[in-house]
Amino acid sequence: MAVAFFAIAIVLLFALSSDYPGAPVYAASEGVQITYGSVIKLMHDKTKVRLHSHEVPYGSGSGQQSVTGFPGVDDSNSYWIVKPIPDTSAKQGDTIKSGELVRLHHMRTRKWLHSHLHASPISGNMEVSCFGGEEESDTGDYWRVEIAGNGKTWRQDQKVRLQHVDTGGYLHSHDKKYTRIPGGQQEVCGVREKKADNIWLAAEGVYLPANESK
Repeated sequence: MAVAFFAIAIVLLFALSSDYPGAPVYAASEGVQITYGSVIKLMHDKTKVRLHSHEVPYGSGSGQQSVTGFPGVDDSNSYWIVKPIPDTSAKQGDTIKSGELVRLHHMRTRKWLHSHLHASPISGNMEVSCFGGEEESDTGDYWRVEIAGNGKTWRQDQKVRLQHVDTGGYLHSHDKKYTRIPGGQQEVCGVREKKADNIWLAAEGVYLPANESK
């Protein structure tokens, strides 16, 4: 795990612009602000799985790249880069306020966390997939950060919901598991109701320091 994490940190460092001030925070420390450009894992609050994707397509619905809940903490397919939506003034190192729209870019496959009205394979809720590419993104990749409780900016110790803009569905998981590929991993889907099962927290990651002002 340590070797994989160090490698990801090195990749991120080389990706930073030369005029970017400060140094990334590598440890998972409570209270760290999530900023654009940070590479994070999202942990499902109730079941503790990590939001995960891999080059395995759904066998039903859209047929796009599947998204699951992974039970371990040391898999590199669970890293996501937090990015702003296009045509905004947000830049690398900016903090993220409650209500702000973000995109999550899967680090390994370079696709975006996506949703639509296709039925999810197990529960029949809204399917959550990975889709697109570096220069291929649409509003199906937009998620609204909603802090559950007090707080104005997204921090590592805060529970959040991610609401899909196009469908209104919240990023959701539960204890329903796949029996075939990917066996043992949990279904991730979208549901329109606010439930305990759509609460997530930022966990392991490389957190870029916040800009002084936004």
